[in-house]
Amino acid sequence: MTVEEDSPKAANRRKKVGFAESPLSPTPSADSETKRVYGIVFVILLVDLLAFTCILPLFPALFDYYGSHGEKDSTYSALQNFVTRIQLSLGIAPSPKSNSVLFGGILGSLFSFLQFVASPIVGALSDVYGRKPILVITTIGIAISYLVWSFSTTFTLFVIARIIGGISKGNISLGTAIVTDVSTPGTRGKGMAMVGIAFSLGFIIGPMIGAGFAAYSRRNGVVDIFLYPALFSLLLQILDLLLVVKFLPETLATTKRAKSVVQNLKESLNFIDPRRLVEFAAVKGLAAADRVHIRRVGMAYFLYLFFFSGLEFTLTFLMHSRFQYDSEQQGKMFLFIGIIMILVQGGFVRRMAPGREKRTALMGFGLTIPGFIIIALAGTQALVFLGLALYSTGSAVVAPCLSTLVANYGRDDQKGTVLGIFRSLGALARAFGPLFSSVLYWSFGPTVSYFIGGLMILFPLMILKR
Repeated sequence: MTVEEDSPKAANRRKKVGFAESPLSPTPSADSETKRVYGIVFVILLVDLLAFTCILPLFPALFDYYGSHGEKDSTYSALQNFVTRIQLSLGIAPSPKSNSVLFGGILGSLFSFLQFVASPIVGALSDVYGRKPILVITTIGIAISYLVWSFSTTFTLFVIARIIGGISKGNISLGTAIVTDVSTPGTRGKGMAMVGIAFSLGFIIGPMIGAGFAAYSRRNGVVDIFLYPALFSLLLQILDLLLVVKFLPETLATTKRAKSVVQNLKESLNFIDPRRLVEFAAVKGLAAADRVHIRRVGMAYFLYLFFFSGLEFTLTFLMHSRFQYDSEQQGKMFLFIGIIMILVQGGFVRRMAPGREKRTALMGFGLTIPGFIIIALAGTQALVFLGLALYSTGSAVVAPCLSTLVANYGRDDQKGTVLGIFRSLGALARAFGPLFSSVLYWSFGPTVSYFIGGLMILFPLMILKR
């Protein structure tokens, strides 16, 4: 629930767009217009995130639904048969609930991987054609994914909807690019804070809305539990499209746009090749010692988010299987997590003294480890929520502290590139973390998977401590 869906290409705007030369440069006459753009971007992102997050508490119930209808769907049947053959060969007892976790992990990783690949391309195209037209196209794509979801009585249609959504999910990255276009180094923090607040509110309110729809469907005997959340998300995305078309100005001047689509797409490959990402290869002229240090911070962040995002993804399945949580209870759990994160980020992190980022990040690692281990071993809901409190507090401080650390490296005109690579490492971790943790969960159960995942966070902790 951190601002990890930021486009690497979007973060690179700082280098490519001169702040004083953008069409909405923050002069006294343009200051009110800049604030207006901040407000528009905030509303657009909030609406988009409400639509995106309402599905989160529904995943266990959705896979239960498709599991009961799976024999009529070729995609589900083929996947089920493949999983069953592996279970029999490994001597694992078949379990529909653990299978739904694996299916969810596959789809979660697929969605994130498509987003990881598509975001730099979306950013490159917006460099050439402008932010607004590309934002309109991606918003339409997301709306189409929700439309397909509303008709997804079969698992195949649900998978198609997630694929379309993953490819089209460029709104967050383009929103941050727009903030970068209209801001200066001195005002950019306020703009990015607006993006962060939109994320926090989206991840608190959206799951609660999804849980409310699930409760309504259950009380009224609605069989297709996905129908109302999908239609709600579709309506929100149509509203988002109207807001973009009607109120959002173009923030990238024609004179400042890239000239070559092909060249821009080639440069975006720096944000897709994992080897070049880890080495921060796109940041030229770094001293050898600085490159070693920034690489360690980047690797610590990647490993942390790899294990963290996977365990975070399987959390709803754990609560569903261990405590029979329904979608409404899942929504309340997300509310608990979100409130803690907002309190920590809005209070402790915002007031943190400069120079304490590394120490605070290590503290965040240290809280996340026992948090996941407590969740692994907990037999009561009270203990689980104690673990959730530790994990939420730790996750609230790690990402912003590591972001600040990496921003200390490189020249002023390279900060965007540095942060772009950093966020791309996060996107790559989220692309594979859910699949890894789901396989662990499927193979050994929640206790072992959460215990191992918690201990694995020792590796990024040790890397950062060096």
